[in-house]
Amino acid sequence: MATINVYTEATPNPATMKFLVNKLLVNGSLDFPSKEKAAASPFASELFKFNFVNGVFFASNFVTITKAEHVEWEDIEPLLKDFVKGAVESDLKVQEVEVDHNTNFEGSDTEVKIQQVLHDYVRPAVEQDGGAIAYKSFDEGVVTVELRGACSGCPSSTFTLKAGIEGLLKRMVPEVQEVVAEAM
Repeated sequence: MATINVYTEATPNPATMKFLVNKLLVNGSLDFPSKEKAAASPFASELFKFNFVNGVFFASNFVTITKAEHVEWEDIEPLLKDFVKGAVESDLKVQEVEVDHNTNFEGSDTEVKIQQVLHDYVRPAVEQDGGAIAYKSFDEGVVTVELRGACSGCPSSTFTLKAGIEGLLKRMVPEVQEVVAEAM
């Protein structure tokens, strides 16, 4: 068995820390904003047993943990690192039932192309910052998306949306004229 390494990375949100491991944890992403929502995830349920854990988010090779205000990262980071290492080494399940992530995009040919570009090119980059992006609609040249996680309300997300995502979609799907974000 390969040695599991865990390292941490700060996120734009000071209450949230990213715990990265050298193993794929989940295809896609799973968000558990509360203890109740974590029932389907043995891994997240165990994390919520710590009274200072307020949120758990999994994507590819990391788990993002949101802490309570009354604790400092320096007091809990080593404990959480050890827990994540042990959980990954013992193959603690991220979810009880494997969800089929074969993406079945729906809509017109243009809408399917837009969703494919968002899935293949934009999603991985957004996940790097601890966020998520979801396709909402395409109408008369305008693509509407929803930003979640760390991206929701982030000051740089407007620039990323206009300069990055809109530019990419305009180049790859000529029918696209503009990209807008729906407020959460």
